[in-house]
Amino acid sequence: MSTFYHTKSIAQVHQFLGLNPPAHPLITIIREWPKVDFDFTNVKITSDLFIISCKGSPGKIGYGRNTYDFQEGTMVFTSPKQVLTFEVNEENTNNSGWTILFHPDLIRKSTLGNEIKGFAFFDYSVTEALHLSEKEKQILNDFVRHIEIEINQNFDKYSQELMISNLQSLLKYAQRFYDRQFFTRTNLNKDIVSRFELFLREYFTPENLMDNGIPTVSQCGKALNMSAPYLSDLLKVETGRSAKDHIHDFIIEQAKTTLLGSNKTVGEIAYELGFEYPQHFTKLFKSKTGLNPTDFRIVN
Repeated sequence: MSTFYHTKSIAQVHQFLGLNPPAHPLITIIREWPKVDFDFTNVKITSDLFIISCKGSPGKIGYGRNTYDFQEGTMVFTSPKQVLTFEVNEENTNNSGWTILFHPDLIRKSTLGNEIKGFAFFDYSVTEALHLSEKEKQILNDFVRHIEIEINQNFDKYSQELMISNLQSLLKYAQRFYDRQFFTRTNLNKDIVSRFELFLREYFTPENLMDNGIPTVSQCGKALNMSAPYLSDLLKVETGRSAKDHIHDFIIEQAKTTLLGSNKTVGEIAYELGFEYPQHFTKLFKSKTGLNPTDFRIVN
């Protein structure tokens, strides 16, 4: 049976790891992971913190049903409340990486506080880590070094603003590098797009839709063994449309066929397509075609 361990603050993390009290209450950077007298077996860890780690974990990280061996030039991002597991490799507790941990309160009043929801990679699975080139690592290392300087020197009125500015730049570069990773894996990604379209074709049968409803992006991601945000971002790069757009397009095409090929009412069609309320179907149909279902049937 699993045991849950929850960390609420930077100070609690430092205390758990046997480190000196943090220089800043809301952000810290760990360069070398100390050996901890703690058995991580069957322990699930959650926190109130954002975590950005670049080759900075001494072993394997688990997220969901997957684990990732964190020994290459890779980065993972986790947001508060995500459940993680660790398998510590004692021989790798000291490495050349770094881990940034920060509390949401650090950025709450800044533009980054609003923007951070847009960085979907915080919700990627650890198996969808960012793989960096040496040049890319150096770019990110520079931002980390500037943040570290601000953490460890005497605070002034510019300190927090500069920390957040460098953190914001680091995340924007990470987004750029993820986009590069999508493009460089285009052959693999096209296979995923094909598998996704096949899943939708097989899912979109009247019987399945009536029994199970409209598929969610999470369901699609699970069927393809990836997180919903990663699938949606991959599809945006490859097709210009999100996973939700693809799902809606399948609904509209099926609806058009039924509207013009049968005498079923709009309510009956909506139910067959997995909608609990016909008005929700009508609203979606009009947003995609410019016509409500009844008018579409009349003009065609």
